[in-house]
Amino acid sequence: MLFLVRLAVFLSLCGCSNAQGQTKEEDTEEVKIEVLHRPENCSKTSRKGDLLNAHYDGYLAKDGSKFYCSRTQDEGHPKWFVLGVGHVIKGLDIAMMDMCPGEKRKVIIPPSFAYGKEGYAEGKIPPNATLMFEIELYAVTKGPRSIETFKQIDTDNDRQLSKAEIELYLQKDFEKDEKPRDKSYQKAVLEDIFKKNDHNGDGFISPKEYNVHQHDEL
Repeated sequence: MLFLVRLAVFLSLCGCSNAQGQTKEEDTEEVKIEVLHRPENCSKTSRKGDLLNAHYDGYLAKDGSKFYCSRTQDEGHPKWFVLGVGHVIKGLDIAMMDMCPGEKRKVIIPPSFAYGKEGYAEGKIPPNATLMFEIELYAVTKGPRSIETFKQIDTDNDRQLSKAEIELYLQKDFEKDEKPRDKSYQKAVLEDIFKKNDHNGDGFISPKEYNVHQHDEL
């Protein structure tokens, strides 16, 4: 999967939602991380704003029952998401900081960093559930919300992204994919990008809508 499956991912939501109703319990609870494997050669580690590609399985810590497996979703492709911006639950954002490509971790996430008192019925997660994830990280790259990427897509340098510009960028990236997608899929991705990010409905995505202003290095 390549970069603008990546753009689609940052502009959409990945597998999990943000937890709601987090409380002062966060002051005493913590995400527990066990490193199962860390490559000897680790020249780059993950940080907030990076684009990660990973597989992860989720279990209820109470009884070990599995509620999620990325290998059985979307033809088994590893998941792309931007770290630290709420694409996944807060506990995973914390658990996947400072990881190397190729690293494997087992993490325990308390309810206050997951789905809290409400739980997540659609995901079969009960209220106040402690979660356990097994994570395997494949890639760490510069996140798509960077100003550099915005400028790369903005071919006419007018500081806004048109459908034509994003469609061209999507097309080039999809051509690199190991499993080329048909035109209908590309069109669906493009429409989803604008549905979720063209907040004022003017047919363009501004820097603010693209969210580059939240990136750490800007």
